[in-house]
Amino acid sequence: MKIAAVDIGGTSIKSGLWDQRELTQIRETDTNASLGGPHVMQTVLKILEEYGEFDAVGISTAGQVDPDEGRIIYANENIPGYTGTKIRQMITDRFSVPAAVLNDVNSAAVGEAFFGAGQGYDSFLCLTYGTGVGGAILLNGRVYGGCAYSAGEFGGIVIHPENRFPEQDFLSGCYERYASTTALVKLVQKSFPDLKNGRDIFAQLENPSVRSLIDQWIMEIVYGLVTLVHIFQPALIVLGGGVMEQSYVMEAVRTKLLENVMPPFRRVAVRGARLGNRAGMLGAVREAGLLIGCEIKPEIAL
Repeated sequence: MKIAAVDIGGTSIKSGLWDQRELTQIRETDTNASLGGPHVMQTVLKILEEYGEFDAVGISTAGQVDPDEGRIIYANENIPGYTGTKIRQMITDRFSVPAAVLNDVNSAAVGEAFFGAGQGYDSFLCLTYGTGVGGAILLNGRVYGGCAYSAGEFGGIVIHPENRFPEQDFLSGCYERYASTTALVKLVQKSFPDLKNGRDIFAQLENPSVRSLIDQWIMEIVYGLVTLVHIFQPALIVLGGGVMEQSYVMEAVRTKLLENVMPPFRRVAVRGARLGNRAGMLGAVREAGLLIGCEIKPEIAL
């Protein structure tokens, strides 16, 4: 059996074909998100057509998703006109195969649970740090979606109420505005305008002034995690996003987190995500495989 996997992001659409051993024919296509949801879906359908025959489709996508209907509940203006898109129906109508549709962070968490850093844990929290902060909750091996499929929006934790002005910016004062990679870049650029991205910033790690700003940002990450640890008391937190590949960041987050939680909560392990930009596709493969009874062995995924 073959499963086509597609990961729809705001910048690029990653895709591949699962052949019961590994992902093959991996591609990356520009999303051209500004052209809107209908254009994005036409691109996705064209990508799928180019893969030829397959038995199911797994979709990982930006936006809030109703996985039962395979529909976008809500998407911001990063992809205009995407809200309400019936992804599953569009795929099944065109290809006559089952389709699983998940939010991208939830899909990445499933990928990490089955193939990556979450192996051996039935329940854990997963957070990704990039343009924003995404989150997912794994309970007993399944994504917990809440009453409306959108639980795990950890970027909305209020950590600076003094800067909260929701009538202007609904995420003002919230975790995403302080702990994302975007937030790090904005913080550093106030003093070092030539440092335009995370790569530039960490190239200057030995500069004490730059490192001090990085340390300030790391504490913002820790503040949100302290809240989550005290609510969930998880055995594991998986942290993803390119910035978490920086060993300095991971080690500092681990150390500072344990210093800032109460003793009974210090059994939490903190691991970096292991699957990189294939996590969403692999999670989508796992969910699509369940639809068709396809056995997927995690030890052969990497």
